[in-house]
Amino acid sequence: MAQLHTVNKSPFERNAFVSCLEHAKEGSGILLFEDGVYAAMNGTAVADKVKAALSGRSLYVLGPDVKARGLSEDNVIDGVKVVDYEGFVDLVTEYDKVQSWL
Repeated sequence: MAQLHTVNKSPFERNAFVSCLEHAKEGSGILLFEDGVYAAMNGTAVADKVKAALSGRSLYVLGPDVKARGLSEDNVIDGVKVVDYEGFVDLVTEYDKVQSWL
């Protein structure tokens, strides 16, 4: 049963993202939105963890939240898919369950 994990907190403020990575099983999806988008950026302290997670999970980042924080989609880690609001809704319906990490 595939599960979508959502993370909206910065990995530099809370441990929700790291906990998510530890619990998300292979085949799961992870969607980063609001301040969670910072985890999807190249050159950060968690970039290697994100790259490692890509080997068994799908990672997504909400494009409008990247832009709202003054970040560039060009700096998103390769392999992390940028989605819009419609894509967010599609992901929620595509996976069997949704787990929010707060």
